[in-house]
This record gives sequence, C-alpha cells and structure tokens, in this order.
Amino acid sequence: MIILAVDTATTSCSVAIIDKKCVLAEVTLLREETHSKHLMDMIHAAIGFSGLKLSDLDGFAVVRGPGSFTGLRIGITTVKGLAAGLKKPLVGISSLEALAMQVSNWPYLICPLLDARRGEVYVSRYRLIAGHLKEEMEEQVCAPENAIRDINEACIFVGNGTLLYQNMLSDMMGDSAFFAPMPQNTIKASTVAYLSLNKFQNKDTEDIDRFIPHYIRKSDAEQNLANT
Repeated sequence: MIILAVDTATTSCSVAIIDKKCVLAEVTLLREETHSKHLMDMIHAAIGFSGLKLSDLDGFAVVRGPGSFTGLRIGITTVKGLAAGLKKPLVGISSLEALAMQVSNWPYLICPLLDARRGEVYVSRYRLIAGHLKEEMEEQVCAPENAIRDINEACIFVGNGTLLYQNMLSDMMGDSAFFAPMPQNTIKASTVAYLSLNKFQNKDTEDIDRFIPHYIRKSDAEQNLANT
C-alpha cells in the first residue's frame, strides 16, 4: 500500500510517500511562513522524487492535531481535497502519537509535549507494550509543570514543547528526565504514514466530509467571544 502523508501541526511542514517496506520520498521544511505557501509544492516534489503519479497512491494520512490551528486547517483541507478528488481513503493521526512513535525504542515512559502557547503545552503519555505504542493519558492542554507533576518514573520527553521547557523539566524531575535526540522533536510525515498503515488495514478511515482538526481547546477568537 502506497501512502502520502502530511504534517502541518507546528512550524515544521513535512510530506512523505511510503509503501509498507520503505520511505519512497520525504520533504521537511522549517519556516516561519504559512504552510499554504509551500505545501502543494512539497507534495508535487515528493511525488516527483518517488517516481510515482498521484493516481498510484492508495490513500492519504494527515496529522489531525493537536497543534497550530491555522497549520492544521491548511494540512487537513489540502489532504481532504486530494483524497476526495482521487476517491482515496483518508486517515487522521495524532501529532502527539507521531512524536511518541519517534522515540518508542527508548525503554521509558514517553511524554510528547507540543507548545500550545499562552504558557501551556499539549501533552499525552505513551508506553511501548509488546511492541505496540499504548496511550496512557488522554490528550490535553495544560501548564507544563502540571503535565509532569505526577510522573514518578524515568520518562523521555519529545517535541517542541520539550525544547521550550527543558530546563524546567530537568529541575522538576532531575535524573529521571530524558530528552529525545534533536531531530526527533520534529514530526516526520513518514512516521505519520507508518502509523496510518494499521488503520488502513482495519478500514479505520475518516469520513472525509466530516473530518475536522482535533484542536483540544478553543481558538483565541472563540475564547474572546466567550469572555464578552
């Protein structure tokens, strides 16, 4: 099965094409510009590098959130359009699960942290059990100190929230805090694609018309309206 995957959840943007055995092509950029300026160019580049055509793809995967509200909308809208136009299935993947998968070879509790701004992080926890990544905490948004307050074991942290709050994590957890190698803090679309394979196999795909980003919290505009 050949999958094209997209991540636009943070300031990085990544596109990959995989089959079950290997990564056929992957392009990742880290820019301050809106992802809408280069996402389609990256998709076309990945397809060109892979030697395939759009019609050769069997399905699409995209990060559903949490993450940047604007970034998620751009990625999901783009992939939904491609999937609908080609009549191919679509799978949504958690940004936090993708980050956890990128350090799943470490024998510790895994705690992905994404910067949610306003002094908060998006967080979940995972553990590798019998070769499978298991979620141990529901995705949520909170202050970084609250995200780790009840961790009483060795834990590896990953994600851009880790980079932002690494000193605090070290101060609170001491020698029990481990940190992902720098490249693993950026979500790779190839990871998103491989996480989607089981969902495609089990036909756990999205209803394209109803598929929307998983934001966790309200946007600034919604919160401002609620406070008026």
